[in-house]
Amino acid sequence: MPVILPVNGIEPKLGENCFIAPNATIVGDVVCGDECSFWFNAVVRGDVNSIRLGNKVNIQDGAVIHCTYKKTKTVLGNNVSVGHNAIVHGCLVHDNVLIGMGAIVMDNCEIGSNTIIAAGAVLTEGTIVPSGCIYAGVPAKKIKDISEELIHGEIDRIANNYLMYSTWFK
Repeated sequence: MPVILPVNGIEPKLGENCFIAPNATIVGDVVCGDECSFWFNAVVRGDVNSIRLGNKVNIQDGAVIHCTYKKTKTVLGNNVSVGHNAIVHGCLVHDNVLIGMGAIVMDNCEIGSNTIIAAGAVLTEGTIVPSGCIYAGVPAKKIKDISEELIHGEIDRIANNYLMYSTWFK
């Protein structure tokens, strides 16, 4: 069974048609939209501040979503994919974003829509990523603008695939 726990009397609120893997953890002030998925060993800790997820968000295996006590909340828009073992902490992520495997997004970062954060990238505290580009490296920097082909071929494809994968477990 997944670990879904209240913290200080605040329980997670999950939208319709969500998948939660048997060993995923969701605690505290977490609210998600519809068709979200929380994969194996994913941790979403709304214990020290709030976490908000839009519709069709997938938190892949081993990813951690957290925030900073009394300072930063975490907000993810619609159609966001958080790759395996990524860390997303106290930041704002707009719609249609792919955060690659092992990427780290620190406090007070803001990621614009239609953007890819490459696998292994590190967004240092306060980084502002404009819409429609790819960021990569340590520390992450813009490497190019994103094409419509990548928006549909990667961002949408991955989000849609994870929605499909979740049906295999229901």
